[in-house]
Amino acid sequence: MLLTVAAVFFAVLGAFYFHAKPALSALGVGRVIQPVGNTNCRTVPQLQACEKLVLHQPSGLVYLACSTPHSRSHWTPALDRLNASGRSEFDYVATYDPRTDAINQLSFSGPLSPGGISLHGMDVVPSSDDSSLLYVYLVNHRKPISADARTIGADSVIEVFKTRIGSSTLEHLRTFQDPAVVITPNDVVGSPDGKSVHFTNDHRLKTGFSRLVSLLALSPDTSIGFCHADQGCKFAYTGLHAGNGIVKGKNDTFYVADCVLGGVTVLERQADNTLAFTEVIKTDRGLDNLAIDANGALWAAGLSDTLGMVTRQINDPSALVASSALRITINRGPSSFYGEKYNIDKVFEDPGELASGSTSAVYDAERARLFMHGLMSPHLTMCSL
Repeated sequence: MLLTVAAVFFAVLGAFYFHAKPALSALGVGRVIQPVGNTNCRTVPQLQACEKLVLHQPSGLVYLACSTPHSRSHWTPALDRLNASGRSEFDYVATYDPRTDAINQLSFSGPLSPGGISLHGMDVVPSSDDSSLLYVYLVNHRKPISADARTIGADSVIEVFKTRIGSSTLEHLRTFQDPAVVITPNDVVGSPDGKSVHFTNDHRLKTGFSRLVSLLALSPDTSIGFCHADQGCKFAYTGLHAGNGIVKGKNDTFYVADCVLGGVTVLERQADNTLAFTEVIKTDRGLDNLAIDANGALWAAGLSDTLGMVTRQINDPSALVASSALRITINRGPSSFYGEKYNIDKVFEDPGELASGSTSAVYDAERARLFMHGLMSPHLTMCSL
């Protein structure tokens, strides 16, 4: 009987390891960090804890959604950090001009919720009518007013502002909120008219033990939502695994990052703004935010050490966590005839001394500059590549 129990135990353990092995590898277990692209770089320490970067290509300005490293340890709903008393009350959007090192912290104008501003994902979209007018879409994890966040989760919404290039003000236009669809928003893709947005939900539920169960079971239970100012909100796609960063190509192609198993899900927009599955681009690591450069290359912030970020850095923002940046392009070489549709190049990797816990990687192809920052990173990193 004892031998039978032991056999069953080891069989279950072996099955769990077989099931979990791809995830452990993607999460960075056993990964050897191989520095590359990190020699011609500098940092900007005035900008900290900026989870998302967006490049305004014509001007070369970088828009950043920032907080403080310490407050992220208390208030990061995506990582079940729901101590509202420890959240920052001074999150902000800033611009950085790499030509002059000028930093412009934008002020919020207009009616805002008493739940405050707690920033996560962001998109900055030029108006289709006026290229100098920008619509800024922000994931805002507001603290709930009526109950403890640790019980009901964050009161997360998507805020839409407008600004102009060089302006120091963000003028509030609208708030997208729908508790049935805007559940755990992570990142956003906004429209050029300021009226609609696609976004990822990084969990099916705001709180609860089932979030951990879903993570361990590798359940495909994250989603993409769509909201329109006149039509309300709905789900655009369901059945994603660990959906995180999202970006739109120049056509109607959307790319969504998997932050646990790695890979990019490719989707095509339909006439009703839902999304249809096309394919998955596989990678060897989890990915966070995505960006597309002026040449059409897809860039991803590679999570070289996801476990280090969610177990060490979230508790101690000074902990060094390795970072990487991947560039994904169409393979036009001979190997494309043998099924290798994409080139996936690790353009940057650092053990954390220069870029620690990066969640966003943006490349300015016209000026050959790579920008990296992260949820709890101590500074902006800029490299010439």
